[in-house]
Amino acid sequence: MKKGREIQQVASNLMSFFVKRLSLILLAGVMVIFVGGKFDVASASQPNAESEIESLAVCYALGTDAIGSGNLQEGINTYQKCFTPDAKITAIFPNGAQATFIGAVNWANFVSSVFQGNGYTATQHLLGSFNIDINNNTATMSSYLHATHKLSDTSIDVANGTYVDKVVNQNGKWKIKERVLTLIDFLNLSSPASPDAEVSSAARSSNSVSNTLSDDSNNSKKPHRPHVPGYM
Repeated sequence: MKKGREIQQVASNLMSFFVKRLSLILLAGVMVIFVGGKFDVASASQPNAESEIESLAVCYALGTDAIGSGNLQEGINTYQKCFTPDAKITAIFPNGAQATFIGAVNWANFVSSVFQGNGYTATQHLLGSFNIDINNNTATMSSYLHATHKLSDTSIDVANGTYVDKVVNQNGKWKIKERVLTLIDFLNLSSPASPDAEVSSAARSSNSVSNTLSDDSNNSKKPHRPHVPGYM
């Protein structure tokens, strides 16, 4: 009898040992699945957020080019997809002057006035070198700008600069809350004079030609700047 009880006790101890080990293994498995799942969600959501934020810069470029083609309303409609209603938008020009506006509509009207004032018939904004830093529901983004503004078939203005944005996630959608554009230059590029123009110029008196060439040479050295009333 005593020996039988000892056997039962050993069997009970072994069963308890295996149950505890099995419980630990199951708990470890659940923790791995749970923690691993959290990491998977984070790693999946981060690239999605970066892509959505980067698309805001593309949204802005499309809106600006709509205005550049003469369609102000389309530009406003597109801007409103990119910005919060109270967005603060600032442009810093090469001479240091600044222009700041609140809201997409006010900014669109300003852009339109600058484009029309300079006589642009079309624009194309190219963006690159994106740098995005996400912190929960806020983010910062910087990007480089290379923009072409068409004056005629033989003349364009080219601008280069940097956008720096503060972005927020509102109701599941990322939008730009603050944008600062810093232009580092704004230069005019034109095609050389046609052969007919050169022949006509050569037919003038030598003194007149000399003066004209001197004036043209001086003018070509002056960088083009857009006319922005009240700023530059």
